[in-house]
Amino acid sequence: MSRTLLRGARVITLTPGRPDAEHIDVLVDNDRIADMGYGLDVTDADSIDFSGRIVMPGLVNAHLHTWQTGLRCVGADWTLLEYLTHLHGGLAGHYSPDDMLIGNLAGALNQINCGTTTIGDWCHNNRTPEHADAAIEGLLESGIRAVFLHGTPYRAPHITHPLPEIDRLLDGPVRRHSLLTLGMAAQGPQYSTPDVAVADFRAANERGIVVSMHHSGGEPTAAWDAVRTAGLLGSRTNVVHGAGLPDEWLKSLVEADVTFSITPENELGQGHGTPLTGPLLRLGAAPSLGTDVDSVAPGHILTAARIALAHQRALDHERHRQSTGAASERASVTGKQALAWATSEGARALGLADQVGRIEPGMQADLVVIDTRSLNLWPAHDPVAAALHADIANIEAVMIAGRWRKRAHSLLGADLQEVRGRLLESGERLLRTLGAPGIPES
Repeated sequence: MSRTLLRGARVITLTPGRPDAEHIDVLVDNDRIADMGYGLDVTDADSIDFSGRIVMPGLVNAHLHTWQTGLRCVGADWTLLEYLTHLHGGLAGHYSPDDMLIGNLAGALNQINCGTTTIGDWCHNNRTPEHADAAIEGLLESGIRAVFLHGTPYRAPHITHPLPEIDRLLDGPVRRHSLLTLGMAAQGPQYSTPDVAVADFRAANERGIVVSMHHSGGEPTAAWDAVRTAGLLGSRTNVVHGAGLPDEWLKSLVEADVTFSITPENELGQGHGTPLTGPLLRLGAAPSLGTDVDSVAPGHILTAARIALAHQRALDHERHRQSTGAASERASVTGKQALAWATSEGARALGLADQVGRIEPGMQADLVVIDTRSLNLWPAHDPVAAALHADIANIEAVMIAGRWRKRAHSLLGADLQEVRGRLLESGERLLRTLGAPGIPES
């Protein structure tokens, strides 16, 4: 049956102008939200009683290097310099297309299991077209919605992004698959000459795709000035991390409708710099969230939201004490804001704000069902807080484009034993190239 009625749950729509949570039914017709309201009279749909649960928009992990899943946890104690040295200077060069495929498949399945329905897959280890095709195959096999941000291993600053590959992908798998969108994981102005930065931005704008780039520490270079002067900044420009951007530059980027993706756990742990949450909020903007790399930090976007929220509150509390000598009277940032960072703001950063991130008629039916009957959430007096406090064990069901990908706390349509075996083999083989302790030689 192509129509599904979700009833009995408290629904967090994250749609402006609606209550934080509502006792309403949600009708899904094929891949879209068809209707929503109290006591919908629908007889030609598969009706599911989700009493005791929360239904909310699917989570959006706006920045994830999914290809590194096979190296999970190996860099948990690495600094940013060690990560760049060991992973990009060593391990990345040994990746085969098969390693890309299984890393993306397992990583995307894990995201679905965590309640994520959309990822920004910042894939910067496409050493050959075969590597890119394999990475995309892994995403498609998982059933996740993804923006495949095509990147390459780090290049010399004077070398432009390989546009023939962008066009090949646009004319191939992206055209054929509705859950896949293409973007550019560009080296960006921090790592490019002015001419190259302008050329890369112009190429993305001409193709109408998101161009995303890292910026961690350091003043904006002449390449940033060149891009701004050329008028190439806009809503499809996405800055990852953004630490170290001066106030004047940040204001200019926000006014140009540039989006920002922060990865708070990774940024705080590895030394990228202080997450941009507070500076963005003071400018009337907001971040999207990512988990960055499973090789360093866990891939649960709700954990990232809680860390970002707690960290910013801590900074604001301390600032208030320093200026007034007294404790804050109220929280500076709300849980609902943090939940939006993990949903609607992520959709905006990936160029999908008109498709996902909210529950309203006409939007894609990307939904997550949170079981609040478990002892860690019950009684869920505040649905928004309960959703934010949910753990993986509370993610009961996940729907992507109207199709269930997880039900009754179990992933559907995936041979997890086979996936785990392939992922282990890939990771152990890659780690042997570093001579990592505890990894058998054969």
